[in-house]
Amino acid sequence: MMRRSIAGMVGAAALLVAAGTVLVQAQSQDTPQAPQAQQGRGPGGPGGFGHGPFGRRGFGGPGGDFGLLRGLDLTEDQQAQVRQVMQSHRDEFRAVGERLRAAERAQQDAVTATPFDENAVRARAAEVAAVQADEAVLRAKVHSDVFAVLTPEQQAKAAELKAQRQQRMQQFRQEMQQRRQQRATQTPPAQ
Repeated sequence: MMRRSIAGMVGAAALLVAAGTVLVQAQSQDTPQAPQAQQGRGPGGPGGFGHGPFGRRGFGGPGGDFGLLRGLDLTEDQQAQVRQVMQSHRDEFRAVGERLRAAERAQQDAVTATPFDENAVRARAAEVAAVQADEAVLRAKVHSDVFAVLTPEQQAKAAELKAQRQQRMQQFRQEMQQRRQQRATQTPPAQ
């Protein structure tokens, strides 16, 4: 029973991530293309881990979450339904993203203000947390809507793909940790 529950959660997370990429693609179809350097690719933009359509966690990063949907062999009808779900929440995503950026700016201003005011920092941090909670609820709503579009077989496959990706990310983290440890133990060359 617990195994089924974990698989369901993993699949749900995979679909949420995939839905975010669909939104990015839908948004890019509605706006003229700018040069890649100006599109906010990489960290901090829709192609990275910065402020994407879902706020702090843009979903175009490593492994491309749209790849998860592609791996599910969605029918054209399912693709249209997912696109519709994402478009129906587009304004909400933009609004929560703007609110989050404003709250984070206010928090940063409070952190760097002179003189230090602990109450102000705590108040701004609480505002950031409240917006992040709103963002999480919105993502959960969208995830639920997208997950409902999938067949049970596709839901199971999404869970499998998500687990595979998590395993690859864990291996990557371990390799990076080993490299950091190796660099830390190496002695610097004599000058």
